[in-house]
Order: sequence, then structure tokens, then C-alpha cells
Amino acid sequence: MLSLKFKTTNPATEEILNEYENMTFEEISNIILKAKRSFPSWKENYKKRADYLYAFANQFRKNKDNLAKVASQEMGKPVREAKTEIEKCAWTMEYFADNGQVFMTDEIINTDARKSFITFEPLGVIGSIMPWNFPYWQALRFAAPSLIAGNTIVLKPASATMQCGLEIEKIFEKIGLPSGVFRTIVGNSSVAEYLIDAKNVNAVTFTGSVPVGSKVAQRATYQLKKTVLELGGSDPFIVCADANIDKAAAGAVKGRFINCGQSCIASKRFFVVKDVAEKFTDKFVENTEKLNIGDPLDESTDIGPLVNLQGLEFIDKVIHDSIKQGAELLLGGERIDRKGYFYKPTILKNVSPNMPVAEEETFGPVAPITIVENELEAIKFANKSEFGLGCSIWTQDLDKAERLSRLVESGIVTVNNVVVSDPRVPFGGIKHSGFGRELSKYGILEFVNIKSIRFYDNLIRNHHVE
Repeated sequence: MLSLKFKTTNPATEEILNEYENMTFEEISNIILKAKRSFPSWKENYKKRADYLYAFANQFRKNKDNLAKVASQEMGKPVREAKTEIEKCAWTMEYFADNGQVFMTDEIINTDARKSFITFEPLGVIGSIMPWNFPYWQALRFAAPSLIAGNTIVLKPASATMQCGLEIEKIFEKIGLPSGVFRTIVGNSSVAEYLIDAKNVNAVTFTGSVPVGSKVAQRATYQLKKTVLELGGSDPFIVCADANIDKAAAGAVKGRFINCGQSCIASKRFFVVKDVAEKFTDKFVENTEKLNIGDPLDESTDIGPLVNLQGLEFIDKVIHDSIKQGAELLLGGERIDRKGYFYKPTILKNVSPNMPVAEEETFGPVAPITIVENELEAIKFANKSEFGLGCSIWTQDLDKAERLSRLVESGIVTVNNVVVSDPRVPFGGIKHSGFGRELSKYGILEFVNIKSIRFYDNLIRNHHVE
């Protein structure tokens, strides 16, 4: 492989942060081989694995300020949000250290055999290809359950947030994790392809776009490797006629504009019953106008820049194409005149489901509002999407909440709150949002061999006397 280099850029200042050189295929092969050789000893002792996860959580918190600064500089995340991401990572490592043994306990079942049980055994080396929008969380929400299960990991971070991936490796090194158990590789997409193809990689997990995820799945499946895909989302946000409008409007701001709208589980399509549409819209606009846009390293900043110029131009085009088709601009709709890839938080009204802003996965600060006749029409429009990751429903009626939640085609539904990932709850979607689950017991079970064992005949225990 040719020695190729790539650069990272601060999206708030457009300054070059660093330059990296792709690892050679030989270097990557050696890392993967070391992961394979580390696997037999790593999988043997649960208590040691748990101790390392606890130590990582402790050290990760100690380095919070520096880690948050790195993320803010690499991808523009407001530093306050970055610190929250780091705390969540630490909590998740502790959660799986606390509960992993229970999740992996043998299950006893009744069959015609004398003894029957199901055991859960780690697969081996897991290749992890992760995105830039939550550079620590995306990597560690997979790593925590996989490591506690006894797998070893080779991580390929997004090129835009390469330093974040290297910082994770540094923390593992600092706590004395056995060499080879967790490693970060440096490079672009060709490096990711080599990781998938490597014969000593037993399974692959990918988080990112649908087109790339499709290629990852094809490449891994061709070699009969287990794959988990967490892809895009276009989550509906449904405001029922009986919703608490103040809470719904506050949730709309949080759900849409966190991380400058660059989140797979961000609320991206707003369906509001006509009886409360005006009241909700006015309050949503009012709350959005209060957001502070600025330097992501400033603790008071709510909205930072988009990750790159391409993302900025895409959002601007989607918004203005939708306006040409009849959407009404209520707020924003333009780039901010300053250095960096900043865009004003935007709210559109009278959006129809076939407009670009409703059909595309809008990774940026734009909220399209569609007024519907009733909740069933909201569900109809919500399900009219290639995505099926999450959904947020706002109502004060328990029966309605139960009924509508079951009608939504998605992997996650949250009532009277925004959709968030949580280590205690399985995370993942259906349709083009991917397959498989992360987090919870189900996240552990994705990368283990679920082995059934049955003993027949009159087996005898032999007692040995010293």
C-alpha cells in the first residue's frame, strides 16, 4: 500500500489540526495478530476484565477536560456536550463491569437429556469501524459489552476524529490493559476494508451511513463474518393533541439540535396534530431562538459548527430545495457569516413528506414541521420512511401511548422524552437503519457464540482422594 496521508481540520476555525499517515497493511496485520494472540488469556478471567473496565472508567473521567477539548476541536461538538459524552462512556464501562457476569451466566433448560444448558462464549477479534459524530461514545458503547464478554477489539475511528480514537487507546495503555486487547488503527477507507477482510478478524461492527454500511455488510457477509450495523435515522417526533406543549417544545429543541443536529437518533421529522400546531410551533421557535451559537470550546455554547464544508453545503441545499417546493421558513435558513462551518438553527413549516428535508437524513440543525389531521395520520407519515431507528411521542394518555408505540416501525420508541441511547436498554433499528443491537444484554449477545450443550446417559462424577 502506498504511504498515504490525511489531515484533520477544526470545523470552527478551518485550521489544520494534525496530519496522519495511513498504517501499512503489514502494520495492521501485526495489530490484528496480536489481538488474536491476546484473546485466549483475555477471555479466561471475568474478574480481571471487570477490573480493567472499572479502571478505564476512572481514568476516563480524570481526563475529561482534555478528552472533551480534543472532540470539540476535531468535530465541533460543544465542549459541554463533549463532557457529558465522556461521563456517559465511563458510566457504560462501569455498567457492563457490574452486570456482564449476570448477562453471560449459563442458562439451564429442560430437555430429554440428563443435563442441558446454554453457554455464551466470546467470538474472538472484533473489527470496529466507527463514525465522527460521537467519537468516544460510538466506540465505547460497542467496546464495553464486547470486552466484558471476552472479545478483543481493533478500532478504526473516522478519519475526521482520529485523535479521539487514539486517546481511547492511550487510556487503555495507561491503566495497563494487556497489549493487544484494544488497539486503534490509523487510516482511511482502504484501511477499513483491509480490517474487514483480515482472516484473523472474526466479526465486524459498523456505525455510519447507509451506502457505506451496505458495502461493509456485503464485504463481511461474503466471508461469512457476523456483522452488526447501526446506520442512519430519520426519527419522527409526534405531538398529539393532548400533549404538554411546553414540555414537547423543550424536548423538540433538545431532540433536534443536540450536537448541531448531527446524530442518528436526533428528532428529524416533526408531525404535529393541527389542534396544537400553532401553539407548539410558536413555542418551538421561541426556544430555538435562545440557543447560543459560537465557539465550541466555550462552556456557554449550545450550537457549534457542522463537521465539514460538505455537510454545511448539503444542509443548505436541502433547506432551500424544500423552500422552493413550498416549505415556509420560520427561522434560520442561512450560513452564519464567520469563520468555520456554522449554520443557523432552522425551522420549516408546512413541510410535505416528499420534500427533500423530510426524505433525506438531515445531519444538521434543521427541523421540518408537518401538520397532520390526527395521530393516525402522524403514524402513517412517520412510517413512510426507509429508516426505522427511533421515535418520540408526546401525549398524556397512557392508552394512546401504548397503542401508538406499537404502531411505529422503529427499534426504539420514547414517550414524553427524546430518544437517547442507554446502556441498560438495547439500541438499534430496522429497515435501512441497520440490524443487530448494541448495549444491554442483547448487545453482549451479538458477539458471542450461543452454544447449547446436552449430556446424555448415566454420567458419573469421579471423586479423587488425596
